[in-house]
Order: sequence, then structure tokens, then C-alpha cells
Amino acid sequence: MFAFHPLAAATRDRLIGAGLDPDDVAALVRSTIREDLMGGVDVTSAATIPAEQRSVATFGARETGVVAGLPVAAAVIDTVCGAEASEFEYLAADGDRIEAGTEVARVAAPTTLLLTAERTALNLLCRLSGVASLTRRWADQLAGTSATVRDTRKTTPGLRALEKYAVRCGGGANHRFGLADMALVKDNHIAAAGGITAAYDRVRALASSIPVEIEVDTLDGLREAIAAGADMVLIDNFTPEEMSEAVALRDELGSAVELEASGGLTLDTARSVAETGVDLIAVGELTHSARVLDLGLDLRVVF
Repeated sequence: MFAFHPLAAATRDRLIGAGLDPDDVAALVRSTIREDLMGGVDVTSAATIPAEQRSVATFGARETGVVAGLPVAAAVIDTVCGAEASEFEYLAADGDRIEAGTEVARVAAPTTLLLTAERTALNLLCRLSGVASLTRRWADQLAGTSATVRDTRKTTPGLRALEKYAVRCGGGANHRFGLADMALVKDNHIAAAGGITAAYDRVRALASSIPVEIEVDTLDGLREAIAAGADMVLIDNFTPEEMSEAVALRDELGSAVELEASGGLTLDTARSVAETGVDLIAVGELTHSARVLDLGLDLRVVF
């Protein structure tokens, strides 16, 4: 059976600093390595590489983007190669804009173990960097406005904490992490409860302190949500003109409620949406449709 190693103290500290749970990351890494090994060994590396051989390799970008997930890649190296037998050097920081050819990390480790770790490390690093890169494109479109791009719960199962971290690396903000830390009263909840006010009152009766956001699709719905006491209102499938009217209504009522635009939004329309005065822009594609950023691992020195 393959022997997993604990995370280095430095890696744990970096993960904690990123807002990630080191034990959760370690468990994810072990699971993905098990999936790759299928209960066996890396037969190609074991057959072609002397057991005592060591290498220095670099993680490098093959296209322009934003890097995210370097401490996660370090966790893969620690877990597979062992912190005592390997070194992980950061050549960039998560959130950095990088160009093709940029080296983002350097690793020294036993060659066989390094290549066993390669695909898991790259799968996670490329995925998270892809999320960060797409988020940065949205954030750049909103620069100079008061709006912030925000993610949703449309995340890859098992990768939510990592993908939401990557959104932060790209300059976006996180919506709720799960079903318990915030209430989002959507159309089905409103229909089942018998109306906006009834739904809000029932949420508050169950959970008095968590933020409550209510989804509406009309200005009348917005008016009722504000009157009910919502902290935020999701204005769903509004046109930019209707968004401007929603902002004007919110201001007319003297409310501090945050308005979040959602539904059918694209990069091409992001700027015009932000200029309506909405506070947040909900974009599910940040996590459900981000293309991976192409990074690779190349052996530089073999000894």
C-alpha cells in the first residue's frame, strides 16, 4: 500500500493563511492519489526510473492567466514525496498575474515520487488557476465601479472551498459556502411559504442572526423584500434599465439593502450592469464553466 506523508508545518501554515483547512486539503489529496494509483503503484515511473534518483522540476505557465493553488500543489508534494525528502520553493504567489513561460514553483524530490504526484498537483493547480483567471477577467471589467463579482454554490463537488479560494485570488468575493451560513430565499421557497414576507419571517424564526437574501423578479417584489427586512436582494433576470430602476427604488426607500444582479450575465455586458449601481454581480460560471489554465511540470535537473 502506498505510504502517505503528513503535511509540512510550512504548508499547513500557508493553507491556514489562505483560509483553507489543512486537514481537509490533505484528505482531498490522499483521495485523488488513491484514485490515480488504483490500489497499485505508478508502474511507468517504477519501471523506468532508478529508485534512488532525484530531480529538480519546475511548475510553469504555458499561457497568460492568474495563478491559484500553489499551497495545494505543495500539499500534494508533501503527501506523496514526504516533507523531509522534498523541497517546495514558491516562485510566485497566489493571485499573481503570470505570462506564458513564468515559473511559479520549483520542487526537488525523488523522481519516481515526483512523477507520481505530478498529475494530481497539476489537476488541482490548473483548475484553481483557471477559476482565478476567469474571475480576474470579470473583476477587470468591473474596475472603477462599486460592483463586485461574486460566486455561487455551483461548484465542483468536493472542491468548493478550493474553488471559492480561487475566486478570491482572482479578485472576486464569495457568496455563502453552504446551506447553513446564510439564507437565500428563492422563488420555490417563496411559493412554498406563501409569499416573500412569510418566507422571510419563517427564516428569521428559525435562524435569527444569519444574513438573509431574497430573490425577486419584479420591482414590487423588491419593495416587499426591503419592507420585510432582507439584508440583500437578488434581482434576477432584470435588464440593465430595470436594474437602474431597482437601485433608484432602493435609494428612494432609504434602504441600505445590497442589490445583487443575477441571470444571463456575460463579460460583454458586465460593465453596463455594474454601472447601474448594483452592489454585487452573481456569476455561476466562475466555478462551473472556468477553463483550466495550462501549466506544466518539467524536470530541469536529474541526479
